[in-house]
Amino acid sequence: MATSTPQTSPVGGLRERKKQRTRDALIRAALELFTEQGYEETTVDEIAEAVDVSQRTYFRYFANKEDVAFAVQEMVEARFLDELTARPASEDPLTALRSAVMVAWDDIGSAIESVIPVELHMRTYRMIESTPTLVASHLRRSSELEERIAGLIARREGLDVEADPRPRVLVAAFCGVMRVAGKVWGEGPDCSVASIRELTQSYLDHIQPAIGGDWRSAR
Repeated sequence: MATSTPQTSPVGGLRERKKQRTRDALIRAALELFTEQGYEETTVDEIAEAVDVSQRTYFRYFANKEDVAFAVQEMVEARFLDELTARPASEDPLTALRSAVMVAWDDIGSAIESVIPVELHMRTYRMIESTPTLVASHLRRSSELEERIAGLIARREGLDVEADPRPRVLVAAFCGVMRVAGKVWGEGPDCSVASIRELTQSYLDHIQPAIGGDWRSAR
């Protein structure tokens, strides 16, 4: 009589899923603690204890408290950069940026909610904006992100970002709009992804006439 072989999942796959669950749990626990009792007042030990792991395990995933505070934001930014990289070369720079952020918002909500509730994401945004040490980090991270986007736009257009100011000027305007939209969203009563998407679209409408269009034909 033949015996059946039990079906098993690849060890690597199981291990990676377990690591992802632990990382997500650490993010949720950290952000709940940060928003409830304050960023400065929360220790790594408290975050690890909330997930029932050791401090050593925490540091396998995050180098410090700042890294976990910005973990979801970095996920959102990475989704946007991936989409921008994939935009058709025929799109002018502003259209590519606008399309990338709109498409990213279409599916980023479910990605955020796979880690934390969107409501907690909004509370985290407010917490960052009201914590001096995190505001400084946020500004530094934003500056680094703008440079990455400007470099990407320059490569799309076949430009030298050091010689042509347009990529940096465009990205500064675009990111300024994103910051304003984020601030209004963070201060408002509607914490949905649909709300931030609508705000972003409305605010971008105001800069399209000023800096939109085909750069190649304007040389």
